[in-house]
Amino acid sequence: MKYSIIVPVFNRPDEVDELLESLCAQTVKDFEVIIVEDGSKEKCEDVCNKYANALALHYYYKENSGPGQSRNYGAERAQGEYLIVLDSDVVVPPGYLTAVDAALAANGEIAAFGGPDAAHPSFTDTQKAISYSMTSFFTTGGIRGGRKKLDRFYPRSFNMGIRREVYLQLGGFSKMRFGEDIDFSYRIVEAGYEPQLLPEAWVWHKRRTDLRKFFRQVYNSGIARINLEKRHPGTLKLVHLLPTVFTVGVIGLILISAVGRVLMHYDDPHRWYWLCAAPWLPILFYSLLIFIDSARLNRSLRVGLISVPAAFTQLMGYGFGFIESWWKRCVLGKDEFTAFEKNFYK
Repeated sequence: MKYSIIVPVFNRPDEVDELLESLCAQTVKDFEVIIVEDGSKEKCEDVCNKYANALALHYYYKENSGPGQSRNYGAERAQGEYLIVLDSDVVVPPGYLTAVDAALAANGEIAAFGGPDAAHPSFTDTQKAISYSMTSFFTTGGIRGGRKKLDRFYPRSFNMGIRREVYLQLGGFSKMRFGEDIDFSYRIVEAGYEPQLLPEAWVWHKRRTDLRKFFRQVYNSGIARINLEKRHPGTLKLVHLLPTVFTVGVIGLILISAVGRVLMHYDDPHRWYWLCAAPWLPILFYSLLIFIDSARLNRSLRVGLISVPAAFTQLMGYGFGFIESWWKRCVLGKDEFTAFEKNFYK
């Protein structure tokens, strides 16, 4: 096999069904699929059995240890020259492996690579808004695999490929619960390899289905950023600080407006009206920018509207997680696991 596609799964049989169905449609057939069930209560074994005759499919069940260790479990049993790691909540277009093949043919041996993600037309408006907030230049700086980006490209585990020999050389993913894919990407670079962005090898990525779950996801990503800096000093860049600056800025503007309202109550309202109203102008301007850009890209006013709270959720959730992690790790001096014991698998 040229490719081994490794998918860790935790209680998502329906998503695995969609992913396997999309893999059946690949124009390149030289691949195997390794499904690693990570201690799920809702197993996907029956789903996998449905595709046993259509794919070179291997299903494994193991005790829960987290996505990184589950990928390593699959890699130890893989036969492909290249290991491709996908999340269970993605769907691949028919030409995905064709695009990877073309990139490898054009560039020779690539040690590691990754591609962008996008929202499928069938996704809900909330999923499309969340996808926009995670990929837009105006929210993440385009660092998640887009063509415009403010930082070096590091593959994410929803769409990551690596030569099998390099994977084994580096020991695979660490035991980090969050940020383990970036940690792996950093170690790839530190070993002297250069991950390549393959813009045409993209996937549809469902992400979270509501803003509450999305907040928890990005909050943990904010926590992981400090942990990553501790593991890989010097990797914290300006772009990683922007959500925290945004969070502090929004809170500061709201507080200034609140002070203005208090002063209006006890003093001449006309004198302090500007202090009450002016702080909201930057927030409104940014909201309008997000609305227009998302509505244009998604061709939907509704998605544009939902993208506004999604963008604030993405930036401020990450910012709050970053601040808490900075306080516990850098100020209180706690180590990675004791600082956030409940955020990691045992």
